[in-house]
Amino acid sequence: MDKNLLTYSCCIAYLLVYSLMVVHGDEIPRSCSQTPHPHVCNHYMGAANRLQPTHDVSSSYSYFSFHDLALRVTMDQAIEAHKLVSIMKLDNFKNKYAKLAWKDCLKLYEDTVNKLNRSMSSNNPIDRLTWLSASIANQQTCQIGFHDFNLSSHLNHFPNMLTNFSKLISNSLAINNAMASASSSSSLMNKKQNGSGRRLLLSEDGFPEWLSASDRKLLQATREGPKADIVVAQDGSGNYKTISEGIAAASKHGGRRVVVYVKAGVYKENVVVKKSVKNVMIVGDGIDATIVTGSKSAQVTTTFRSATFGVSGDGFIARDITFENTAGPQKHQAVALRSGSDHSVFYRCSFKGYQDTLYVYSQRQFYRECDIHGTVDFIFGDAVAVLQSCNIYVRKPMSNQQNTVTAQGREDPNENTGIIIHNSRIIGSAGLGSTKTFLGRPWKKYSRTVVMKSSLDGSVNPAGWKEWSGSFALSTLYYGEYMNSGPGADTSRRVRWPGFHVITSPSEAGKFTVGNFLVGDSWIPATGVPFDAGL
Repeated sequence: MDKNLLTYSCCIAYLLVYSLMVVHGDEIPRSCSQTPHPHVCNHYMGAANRLQPTHDVSSSYSYFSFHDLALRVTMDQAIEAHKLVSIMKLDNFKNKYAKLAWKDCLKLYEDTVNKLNRSMSSNNPIDRLTWLSASIANQQTCQIGFHDFNLSSHLNHFPNMLTNFSKLISNSLAINNAMASASSSSSLMNKKQNGSGRRLLLSEDGFPEWLSASDRKLLQATREGPKADIVVAQDGSGNYKTISEGIAAASKHGGRRVVVYVKAGVYKENVVVKKSVKNVMIVGDGIDATIVTGSKSAQVTTTFRSATFGVSGDGFIARDITFENTAGPQKHQAVALRSGSDHSVFYRCSFKGYQDTLYVYSQRQFYRECDIHGTVDFIFGDAVAVLQSCNIYVRKPMSNQQNTVTAQGREDPNENTGIIIHNSRIIGSAGLGSTKTFLGRPWKKYSRTVVMKSSLDGSVNPAGWKEWSGSFALSTLYYGEYMNSGPGADTSRRVRWPGFHVITSPSEAGKFTVGNFLVGDSWIPATGVPFDAGL
């Protein structure tokens, strides 16, 4: 466990006591002292507390717990941040690429307001942790858009308050992490008292419980596929000829589960499933039969926008379809699929690209029996992502490149994010030759990736993992391997970084299962996708 997390764990009881109490002025400094950024906490929380009257409970800041007040203050600053970003003078961004990056920022700050609003209305600490972690990812991605084009100087035009805003999110995240940890411990204790020492892992049909019975049936349907609400076919035999048209039609179904069947064919289009379009299921005729393909790259747009298929609406499911980006290795970052969909599931899908193929952007995601092809950082992002029973194919990169399977982007030690590869295969594609291939490198300071019970072929370098830049993140990351097999699984010559772990304990490895890490037993069963909740 990270040293930072140990520190916060020691303070769990303290934080919980104050999270359940009415906040008084003299309590704020003591509570703020337990957060990562106490000065920012004192400044904003103290100001908010001074606004609340002694007896007027109608005040927006009146009689809140420390936890609730922290979220409310962060939410108010999120609204202000979005407002300031939206009214920035476009004269500051005369460069067309800077304008693209700014447009990403505008959407990302709007999404952060949405995530914080959901956090305020939820009593589930795991949900809040997920949405606050996604808010951290949004702030980072805004900046990355400018870095993509070597335009970092343009970030100087952004409001100074954004730095403090990011720290407020970090503080709220730390408070919620303490509450989530305590809640999890309490839940485990209750189960032990009731004679059960483990969580419910699988429903009777082998799927996690957070997917409805109807969604399970959809995913378990025969190869002919489930009954479709909308049919997309290039030959005109369906309701629409493009996937984008089918998604637009699905958005009019009021948020219920909508099945869009996409007949076999190659669909050359860039598809966006917006945040407002929820519970869409895309079903194809099989890997390499139904293909959606594009060729955008970070040379012409931001990495975020380069995705051939980008999904933000919650509850997205895809089955039997290929997502592809054909920009090629020479175009560098080029995303085939980007998912920021909470509780999204991809079953028997293929993702083809080179650098940055699969962007597991944010929130909770599950991949089962999928094929992922790529070269550099080709599974990357800051989601709570588990890839199970998948085939991961390492392709030949440019002559001056080395392959890295993952680049996980956990920026804050209290985020619940990470990339978990379980019961899968990592395989060198034909023609790979002697190209060095590593399991991952730390994109951000607290990067977290675990490979367990998977088959690693001889293409995996004996060192296993690669630096990002010198000693950056080597002591703060968490990289783990557990019970892997194959020629590339020998850990005797692995890196000796403080953050790398050869996991030997089943209980430690169990933290990264679908049931525990993804809490998948509460939502995946409803999709009908088979999964293993435990090791």
